[in-house]
Amino acid sequence: MKRFLLVLSVVILALALGACNNSGGAGGSNGDQLVFGYTSMTQNNPFFQVLEEAIREEVEANGDRLITTNPAMDVSLQINQIEDMIAQGIDAIFLNPVDWEGIRPALVMLEEANIPIINYDTEVKDFDYVTAYVGSDNMNAGRVAGQDLVERFPDGGKIAVLDSPTMNSINDRIAGFMEAIDGHGFEVVAQQDGRGDLETSLGITEDILQAQPDIIAIMGGNDPTGLGALAAVRAANRTDIVIYGVDGSPDAKHAISEGSSFVGTGAQSPISIGKTSVEVAYKIMNDEDFEKNTPVETFLINADNVDEYGTDGWQ
Repeated sequence: MKRFLLVLSVVILALALGACNNSGGAGGSNGDQLVFGYTSMTQNNPFFQVLEEAIREEVEANGDRLITTNPAMDVSLQINQIEDMIAQGIDAIFLNPVDWEGIRPALVMLEEANIPIINYDTEVKDFDYVTAYVGSDNMNAGRVAGQDLVERFPDGGKIAVLDSPTMNSINDRIAGFMEAIDGHGFEVVAQQDGRGDLETSLGITEDILQAQPDIIAIMGGNDPTGLGALAAVRAANRTDIVIYGVDGSPDAKHAISEGSSFVGTGAQSPISIGKTSVEVAYKIMNDEDFEKNTPVETFLINADNVDEYGTDGWQ
């Protein structure tokens, strides 16, 4: 009889533990609380800081948790950090890749762990792994900058482009820019990888100004790139060159408002991207209908409308 009671107790305990382990159900792997992972190409960029804050605010308002990592432009580190988040039991992940192609091993791990991927801002190359994508209309963000350049220089001229081939968002922006200036007499005499980074772009622009003194404009793939170019142009005391970026960052808007060579930015909203990403994520987690691809509006900010958007924060 004692033996029977002992076996019965063990069975009851096992069932109870099983019930506890499965109590999350649709609510996630940590009881009723969902745990989301967050990774961007770098949290050292104010754009991603604001975007993360928007996601965190929405997630925590729902009583759930966000785990944030910062690979700081190191794709190997990003893959390792994602592996760690999988081990921590995340239910879904907000993912922006350091390298749109090199991130593939992490995508495979996430698929094997059955973790939904909300890819934001920059598409991954292996898009079939992605559950949903939310991001700015990057082609348009570059296109509006190109259209503004055509209006300023109807006869065309020599220009430089600072891109970043590993970042597909920047690839799209540059493609949109090139589309807008095509057939308008512009010649790209220098095109180099600014890595989306201010200091890198500053050094590259210094070299371009030496090698190509006749350029009339510089297109940067994002605002830090454009601001790096601006620093180099100022140091060279060149007031005859116009500069464009993409982001609509406070620093870029300030440069536009003070009448510098930085004349326009294809603006996006990290706040809107973050909030929309969370909306899509909860639809996925609740088995509701959702869009595979959700574009977020982009538009030009220049001297004509910069006061409308202000220079103190993001739109």
